[in-house]
Order: sequence, then structure tokens, then C-alpha cells
Amino acid sequence: MDMKRIKLRDFEIGGDKLTILAGPCAAESQEILDVTAKGLKEITKKLGINFVFKSSFDKANRSSITSYRGPGLDLGLKMLNSVKEKYDVPIVTDIHTPDQAEPVSKVADILQIPAFLCRQTDLLVAAAKTGKIVNIKKGQFLAPEQMGTLVKKIEDCGNEQILLTDRGCSFGYNNLVVDFRAVPIMQSFGYPVVFDATHSVQLPGAKGTCSGGDRRFVPVLAKAAMAAGANVLFFEVHPDPDSAKCDGPNMIALDNAEEVFSICKDIFELVRK
Repeated sequence: MDMKRIKLRDFEIGGDKLTILAGPCAAESQEILDVTAKGLKEITKKLGINFVFKSSFDKANRSSITSYRGPGLDLGLKMLNSVKEKYDVPIVTDIHTPDQAEPVSKVADILQIPAFLCRQTDLLVAAAKTGKIVNIKKGQFLAPEQMGTLVKKIEDCGNEQILLTDRGCSFGYNNLVVDFRAVPIMQSFGYPVVFDATHSVQLPGAKGTCSGGDRRFVPVLAKAAMAAGANVLFFEVHPDPDSAKCDGPNMIALDNAEEVFSICKDIFELVRK
């Protein structure tokens, strides 16, 4: 099956140029969003990489009720829209309930379906009906072959702007494992495949009230995904990951992003030769 190229602004996702979705896990503050967006835009422009800024207004699936979730829908969208206008970058962010789809679509260019919610039909339908690009993150509990039914839910709503993201599979006892066969398997459904390099090194619930992670392995997995033929990479990036309010252990530092992106771009281009 020929793979669709998804048009976004003046570039195509799934084309001959690498696309990277990147930014802080949560919209902690306008300053952190601005610093990260400015830095990532400069890096991706220098490297000739398509860039979509990512951050979440709400992290609804935290390990503890006391864990930081984000600024919430109204303030979070204002913060993301400020980044969009100030730095002229497209936006991807998560939605968790069907009623969020419409207001979020006014700001976001890509609506992201969290992995734990990927089978929620009402959420998928609401996202699809906005007409925006829908990025479905494969649940840690699903085999890649099972993503076909989720693709059909979006298509049956008349939307064929779809991305599919792998972020590892549950391995047991607070660990994930990545099976890179998932890349060509999910590409067989006809849409670009994203590899989430930072959530794939997460250790879910490993710290009891929050997730752990090991960012040392982010570059390794990202490079492997490029070698496997993935079309897009997803990174959570923060100016100071160790002080981040969520997902700090698996985020990469903004200062390290250029080196990682550059190597991944080289592999991406080599594979396509």
C-alpha cells in the first residue's frame, strides 16, 4: 500500500524530509515553553527538519492524584497559542475527553490521542470530526497489528489525516520494550509512523507515585527507529529535565537536542537512499 503524505502548512509529514514533534511534557510556564520553542525552531531550521511544537495542557493519566498535571484547558491553550503566534510553529497536544476536541482544534494543528486512551471510540470520533490531523499513540497494551481498527474509526468519520505513534509495549514490572517490527507493520495501514523516543524509555510507575525513566537510551532508540524506516520522531525536550514537573527522567535536555536530531536526520536520509 502506498503511504499517504500528510500536508501541514508548507511541508508534508511522511515525505522525503524528517519531521520532529518536540517540546516539554507539560506546559509548566510560558517561559519554559518559549525558551524550548525558540531553541527547537532554531535547531530544526538549521538542520532542515520539519518541526511541530509539542506540549500538554493536561496530563490526565498521572500515577498519583497529587502529581502535576498542567495549567488546564483554558490557560494551557492560551499558552500554546502564544507559542504558535510568537514563533510561527504548528502545535500538537493531547486531548483526553471528546468535549476537548473542538476547542483544542482551534489552536492545535495535530490532535494527539494518548496511548492509554487509544481505543476510546468517542474520543477518536470527536478528534476525527474536527478535520485536523489525528495522531494515535499505540497503547502499551496493543500489538501493532491492532492499530488497523483504530485507523478505520478515523477513516469512517471521513478523515484521512492520520499519524500512528509507537511508544513501546508493556513488558511487566515497570518497564517497556520496543519492537521495531511495529514500524513497517503500522506503515502497512497507509499512514506515516511516528516513533516516540522519550516515552519509550519511561519506567511506568517505577517511583511509586510517579514514573521513572532513563534518558541515556533515547538516542539509541531514536537512531534505531530511523534505521527501521520511521517517518517522524517524537521527543519531549526541556531546558532542565531534572527540574521538570513531570516526565523529567525520560526527557532530553534542550542543549543536547541538536546532536541527537542531526544524527537521526543522517540515518533518515541514508535509509531513503
